[in-house]
Amino acid sequence: MKRDFPVTSGGRLRCRGWRQEGLLRLLENVLAVGEDPDNLVVYAALGKAARDWPSHDKIVETLKTIEDGETLLVQSGKPIGVLRTHAKAPVIIMANCNMIGQWAKAENFYDLANKNLICWGGLTAGDWQYIGSQGVIQGTYEIFMRIAARHFGGDLAGRFVLTAGLGGMGGAQPLAGKMAKAAILCLDVDEARIDKRMAIGFLDVKASSLDEALAMIRKAQADKQPLSVGLCANAADIYPEIARRGLVPDVVTDQTSAHDLVYGYIPSGRSPAEVREMRKGDPKVLMDESTRSIVRHVTAMLEFQKKGAVVFDNGNLIRTQAKNGGVADAFDIPIFTEAFLRPLFARAIGPFRWIALSNDPEDIRKIDDIVLEKFGHNQIVSNWIRLARQHVPFEGLPARIAWLGHGERTDLALAVNDMVRAGKLTGPIAFTRDHLDAGAMAHPNIMTENMRDGSDAIADWPLLNAMVHCASQADLVAIHSGGGGYSGYMTSAGVTLVADGSDAADERLSLSLTNDTSTGVMRYADAGYEDALDEARQKKINHFRLPS
Repeated sequence: MKRDFPVTSGGRLRCRGWRQEGLLRLLENVLAVGEDPDNLVVYAALGKAARDWPSHDKIVETLKTIEDGETLLVQSGKPIGVLRTHAKAPVIIMANCNMIGQWAKAENFYDLANKNLICWGGLTAGDWQYIGSQGVIQGTYEIFMRIAARHFGGDLAGRFVLTAGLGGMGGAQPLAGKMAKAAILCLDVDEARIDKRMAIGFLDVKASSLDEALAMIRKAQADKQPLSVGLCANAADIYPEIARRGLVPDVVTDQTSAHDLVYGYIPSGRSPAEVREMRKGDPKVLMDESTRSIVRHVTAMLEFQKKGAVVFDNGNLIRTQAKNGGVADAFDIPIFTEAFLRPLFARAIGPFRWIALSNDPEDIRKIDDIVLEKFGHNQIVSNWIRLARQHVPFEGLPARIAWLGHGERTDLALAVNDMVRAGKLTGPIAFTRDHLDAGAMAHPNIMTENMRDGSDAIADWPLLNAMVHCASQADLVAIHSGGGGYSGYMTSAGVTLVADGSDAADERLSLSLTNDTSTGVMRYADAGYEDALDEARQKKINHFRLPS
């Protein structure tokens, strides 16, 4: 049966309250903006909103009938049952794709997934927090701007950025690069993805060949005009070819689905259609071909690096796959978090999001005004809001993201809850954040790589973070671990809160958001980061500093 994926609007409730209705609308939203909603896939080839359609339909049915004081349990996208709890307990508690350590391997994940016993929730897919590529744009933009400040005098005007991957995560790159004033070339083997990014205004133009694409880039560089160019081609072919021609981009990265060698990355010489067939009959051959392509891909990135390009890993495990394929120096390429963002995370500054559950864009514009009023002194935030208003189109439910830290998130959420209470907004607002947040992720090859105290692989922190949110009355709390090629590599925690204008929402927002960023500061303070220790002192966070 072919399904529609509408985005619900207005104030009519289908559930017993806005806590439940808000979560239902967020589930609908991730499918409306997802990559392959017919198969419940939101992004990253395997990141699913629910395990299967019967599970999805039961979740929807339960959200429409569950009351305050009841909590739905979800195990890897499958609803398990409803427990009697209390009115301040979460509406939903979920655990997605968590396998015991020695078993947390890709082959075991695929076996369990084929038996329909598990699914991967990605980061913000399985707990319904994804807001389209706009959710990634600011993080990508901030990375580019930190590179610009460190290497290029403050912006990327006249600079050539080379990257690949235009899926649900990578699709943010062309717009973020253009906002940083770069001439950015984005490759993808799937032309439909290029066309989608053009249709929603994230990508300027599509080239028909590498020569045409490079000519467009050279002209934009010469004119110092921002431009994003898409080219349907495989990065494993194009990166080495650009290097062979002696061209050195200023910045090089990649956001293909290299995390998964079967369901994500497309090897050189194969079309997406061929790969779909190989997944069924030749997954081992596909894995071997993908690994060989990634070796070529990363070898070219290392060549660019040696010739002076700023090269970084954007969080897709491509270095890990290359090293497994024999590229001994793959980790000479730095990860973006450690290289550019760690000082922000040490102060619990990270990607915070809010979504207009009414589907009224004016609600987001009114909140933009409040953000600029309250945080005008914060250059990162005020600069971003002005740029986002000008350049970032809404996908699905209108939403916004901004890098806010400890205290700031709570202040904004309480102000917005007051606006809902006073009728200044059309409807309630949902607050959430990326899983890539200070206290919410352990990922030794991305978020926690090279931690000062060597605590890269300790997953206690996101588990504590999730339990703190349960104790702090959050509406949805999730613990996710990696699936597919990410199996065994990460654990993270997600949270959602609904600002419905009630006094109870004030309490939930204040406790959950304050405690969330407090645990983030504590995590980095415990690792010995002076920025975090300073933040704890300034904000009077009750962190214990004990010897290791």
